[in-house]
Amino acid sequence: MQAYTKKELKERIIGKLHRNFGREVSEASSAHMFKACALVLRDIMANRQLETEARIEKTEARQVHYLSLEFLMGRSLMKNAYNLNVLPALTAAIEDLGFSASDLFEAEPDAGLGNGGLGRLAACYLDSMTTLDIPAFGYSICYELGIFKQKIVDGQQVELADNWLDMGDAWLITKMDETEEVRFGGTIEDEWRPDGSHAAIHKGYTTVLAVPRDMEIAGYGTTHVNTLRLWDAKSATPLDMSLFSRGEYLKATQEKAMAETISKILYPEDNHYEGKSLRLKQQYFFVSATVQSIVKKHRKIYGTLRNFHEKHVIQINDTHPALVIPELMRILLDEEGYSWEDAWHIVSHTVAYTNHTVLAEALERWPQQLVSILLPRIWQLIVEISNRYQSDLNNFFHGDQSKVRNMAIVWDGEVRMANLCICACFSVNGVSALHSDILKREVFHDPYLRSPRQFQNVTNGIDHRRWLSQINPKLDALIRDCTGGDRYLLHPEALEKLLQYQNDTTVLDQLAAIKRENKARFAGWLAKETGIVLNPNAIFDVQVKRLHEYKRQLLNALHILYLYQKLQQDPDFLTVPHVFLFGAKAAPGYAVAKQIIRLIGSLSDQINQDPICKDKLQVVFLENYRVSLAEKLMPASELSEQISTAGKEASGTGNMKFMMNGALTIGTLDGANVEMHQQVGDENIFLFGLNADEVQHLKHHGYAPYEYYMHNADLKLVLDRLNGGFRDGVSYNDLTNRLLFGAGGPADEYLLLADFDSYRVAHNRVQTVYQNPRQWNQMALVNIAKSGIFAADRAIRDYADHIWKVKTRT
Repeated sequence: MQAYTKKELKERIIGKLHRNFGREVSEASSAHMFKACALVLRDIMANRQLETEARIEKTEARQVHYLSLEFLMGRSLMKNAYNLNVLPALTAAIEDLGFSASDLFEAEPDAGLGNGGLGRLAACYLDSMTTLDIPAFGYSICYELGIFKQKIVDGQQVELADNWLDMGDAWLITKMDETEEVRFGGTIEDEWRPDGSHAAIHKGYTTVLAVPRDMEIAGYGTTHVNTLRLWDAKSATPLDMSLFSRGEYLKATQEKAMAETISKILYPEDNHYEGKSLRLKQQYFFVSATVQSIVKKHRKIYGTLRNFHEKHVIQINDTHPALVIPELMRILLDEEGYSWEDAWHIVSHTVAYTNHTVLAEALERWPQQLVSILLPRIWQLIVEISNRYQSDLNNFFHGDQSKVRNMAIVWDGEVRMANLCICACFSVNGVSALHSDILKREVFHDPYLRSPRQFQNVTNGIDHRRWLSQINPKLDALIRDCTGGDRYLLHPEALEKLLQYQNDTTVLDQLAAIKRENKARFAGWLAKETGIVLNPNAIFDVQVKRLHEYKRQLLNALHILYLYQKLQQDPDFLTVPHVFLFGAKAAPGYAVAKQIIRLIGSLSDQINQDPICKDKLQVVFLENYRVSLAEKLMPASELSEQISTAGKEASGTGNMKFMMNGALTIGTLDGANVEMHQQVGDENIFLFGLNADEVQHLKHHGYAPYEYYMHNADLKLVLDRLNGGFRDGVSYNDLTNRLLFGAGGPADEYLLLADFDSYRVAHNRVQTVYQNPRQWNQMALVNIAKSGIFAADRAIRDYADHIWKVKTRT
């Protein structure tokens, strides 16, 4: 693999400044310099990608196509330089040219093409697929604005546009010659040919162009390069000249504006018809363009689609890309002229489905009227798939309509996308052992009984090179010293060698010193950015994740309010000073989640202004939580809050990032916490709360949260204070009522009050252990040592071996 020197990189950067921006180094801005550096790395990756493509074509290797509506890539300059093994040389080159490398890395906007764990997982997996030399492609939408920037104004979340493409487009290679046409609306006419064959003729449709903008993905320690293809929506008719000539300028560009809306923003609000329509358009747009692109390249190489399923596997990340199923059927039936049986054989041996949720509201359902209007041919195919499937179900379950109804694809005016996936995909996997078990026992129990071998588990994993080695260099150095080098970067199981140092005082002291330094660095950054001063001697207790009621940020807030009330009664109550750090974005239309953010702000204002709490208790909400902020926070964190209601979190990946960076977990037996507990044992994790079976038992036998309120004096005081409000004048009786009496749904749906006491006891244990630094550091070391199993490389090998049937780098 070619090595690049500082001199070579300087020459290339200067060349880019001259040719692409018409600037001398002395005239270049930071933006020019960033883009020049990005273009230099992009060139290196593009050349390697062409070589990779040639190898794939020559060997006729099976390819993996990973479809996800989200890819939360974060920043790419440092990551790509790291993977290409040019980070030291690039840093030196930038400094030699008179710029600050650290400032330049910081200037890059996050590529916010995702909302949370789903998108970050996809990004980690793409990195691992490339590192393991798997021929793979990612596919999504080139959102102009991506996830919103969060601003907290008067304690409340305000969403601002996030125009990442201003600088982020330096990574993208536009390939106009590979543009695909996607059709919406219109009507379908049946045509019977003289030979007796049938054709479906699509008429009166609107065409939207899908323009590919490719982002090259470099693997670590390999010349293999894969591609993330992002589809940009463009109008086939950018301007109606007749309208423009008559002075109707806005109408003349209306078609262009409507087409480009498809790739404008991630997850438009869907609580109205227009929002639902746009979301459905987004999903079909990206899968149709993707399948057409894959098919064209395959046909060019092989001349037939008969072997399509032997050369390709399409992995859909949740149900958002599920329309790939009828779309591939459409191409095989309408364009290739295959029989239904032949087409279905190919589709059902090509597509695999990863489920990411057990929440009923998150299993997508589309109004059938909307599907039939927007996607008339796709609707016809879904109906045919549904009818055939329903017939099979009737036979298998001997006419038991209770089972057929639950598994039906089209039922009661809706199209159920998860059921479409179950019907068509050769593999269905959950993302943690507990999650996969719940899918088989509850969510998809009847499909599991019908086809048990279809269901598998692949526990999630994270890119440990980014989330440990790159963001925590001092810890990386300690690991290398203790484990004999950098083997763990490609073989994360080597982290277990750290276990031999559990009683090594020198190593434990080094680990503690690294954590103190990381805390000081994060505190310094936060003070510079926001003016907020953290107590570096306090425990950094962190809950950062998408704001949802089942993730129970509200439980954390209730416990903080309990601590505050105890401090008011006894200023010496807290034996360990505590800094609670929150980071979360609420979906723009999720009113309860936004109210919880406001509550955290009220708590922060109340506590941080009270002299009793000085250097004892502090609450901080980190505005605009994102990948680049997480990269600063994870190494500094000491306690990781993974406190979702048991049975609700599919897996989680933030829990793994904290674990790898030596934070201890306080959590329920939910998602991947279960497997973390299995790895580290009772003594190295702070468990609390009901388990998944106990949650179901309590709900089944009648959960009465008001009884907990009446019989727990501390809890009653907390909720009464919530009702009364805080110094900012805001009362939260709506949240209290939701917990005690419900609001159009069950009271305390996620069992905060049932788990409150257990959570409080677990926090008491945290305080006790934290006062024993040696024990705390031993626990941290064990967590790091046992975290290798949660590397994305392990997860991708599981997919490759058990689902995709492709070879990986050894």
